[in-house]
Parts: sequence; structure tokens; C-alpha cells
Amino acid sequence: MPDYAQLKQTIAALAEGEDDAVALMATVACEVHHSDTRFNWTGFYRVVAPELMKIGPYQGRHGCLVIPFSRGVCGAAARTGEVQLVPDVDAFPDHIACASSTRSELVLPVRDASSALIAVFDIDSDQPDAFTQADADALQGILDGVFGQI
Repeated sequence: MPDYAQLKQTIAALAEGEDDAVALMATVACEVHHSDTRFNWTGFYRVVAPELMKIGPYQGRHGCLVIPFSRGVCGAAARTGEVQLVPDVDAFPDHIACASSTRSELVLPVRDASSALIAVFDIDSDQPDAFTQADADALQGILDGVFGQI
């Protein structure tokens, strides 16, 4: 498990003074991805139109290019505004298999200072049941700290 306090501090220092969402997404994706070997795909899906997301900055193999709010784990996070902690993606209704190696997934909503949903942050693992509520809570705190300022 990453040292989330240190990770939060590192990301805050790197993001200080930056207000470009894509630059911030690239920084967060990189730092989080390299913080834990459980994370084999780490990135953002940006809200680009009503009920539609497109891939944003990420680390790892290719990802799906477009995800509607009506499909998959990322769509569920965008649609409900709630964290999706999925221990077994094969048991998740309508899971979108962007990579066949993905076994578990954690997706968090990303909101700006006005509380508008601007993206979801998606972390995939090739390990089953790889994520905990502690991961979700710590990562949501990092995202809120970074994106809640823009």
C-alpha cells in the first residue's frame, strides 16, 4: 500500500499553482501509478459532453477511448457520483473490458471547485480484490485536494 500521506504531499507540491485540469491529471496519473505495484492502469476519463467521457492522461497499456455514463464501472461512477470499488470486474454488470487482464477496479469521481463532475479517476489491477476502502478514501482526498481548487 502506498504511503498516502507522502503521496498527497508530493502531488500537492507538484500541482501548486497549476490550474490546467489536463496538466493536473497527467501529474496525478503518473504519481499514483508509480506508487504501488497493484496499479497496472491508472488514468482519467474526462467529461466532454453530457453523459459522455473520453480518455484523458493515463499510465499503462491502452484504454478505451470513449465511455458513456450508461456503461461500465467508469460510467457508474460518473452517473452516480459515487466511488466504485469493484473486487471482481467479471461480476460487475456491463463491465467494459478495455484490457482482458483487469481483475479488479477502483473508480473515483473528480469534481472541480464548483462541485461539477469533470472526470473519473480509474485504477485497474490484474489482481482480484486489489483495492480497499482505505485506498478509496485516501485517493479521494488527494483528488479533492488537487481538483477542488480549479
